[in-house]
Amino acid sequence: MQRTTPIVLNLIIINVLAYMAQRLVTGFDVTEWGALHYFTSPLFKPHQFFTSLFLHDTNGFSHLLFNMFGLWMFGSFLENYLGGKKFLLFYLVCGLGSGLLVQLTVPYSAGVFAQSAAGIQSASQNNVSAAEIISAYKQQYSAIGASGAIMGIMAAFAYLFPNTEMYVMFIPIPVKAKYVIPVLVLIDLFGGLHQFAGDNIGHFAHLGGAIIGFLLVFYWNKTNRKTFY
Repeated sequence: MQRTTPIVLNLIIINVLAYMAQRLVTGFDVTEWGALHYFTSPLFKPHQFFTSLFLHDTNGFSHLLFNMFGLWMFGSFLENYLGGKKFLLFYLVCGLGSGLLVQLTVPYSAGVFAQSAAGIQSASQNNVSAAEIISAYKQQYSAIGASGAIMGIMAAFAYLFPNTEMYVMFIPIPVKAKYVIPVLVLIDLFGGLHQFAGDNIGHFAHLGGAIIGFLLVFYWNKTNRKTFY
């Protein structure tokens, strides 16, 4: 058990307040305003690269709960190591990298959906072409959640503290971080490339955050720089 660090604590508070606003504010759609839409959508705004990091699924508490638990568990270690200012910038840059990879991969996801059973059925029912289904997918797409930035934190943790032992659900013995985190990344890679019906997990968002998080700490380790802001 580690002490909750100031930036992590404030990020958790902001996420909780944003979640409450999503559920309680009337007359204004907080989720639609802040979620990351595809850049060709009329709903897209540049601020969504950052506001989407603080919004979560309002159909339950699990999305927010698991993300905040991950932020607390890994983020407190990383903030103690990097310092508050550097950690906050790291978090936001990982979130930005997550959003950028999402933007790049939306066309792929749209194509996969158009070829899926659900996409074919939708095209048949609405008497539209696959190209129109792809276009509609892009216009309706939106992403929310802190998990991309948190995957960046986890990737950095695995690089900086590779031999830290972790207990993983259904595995009765501790496993080192250098094995656990890469496996999670590979699962997201598989999930992103082979998308299944009903899977609303942002696998490419996770990958984007993990890639940026790893590259940042790898670069700092090589240059031994204390700050980059």
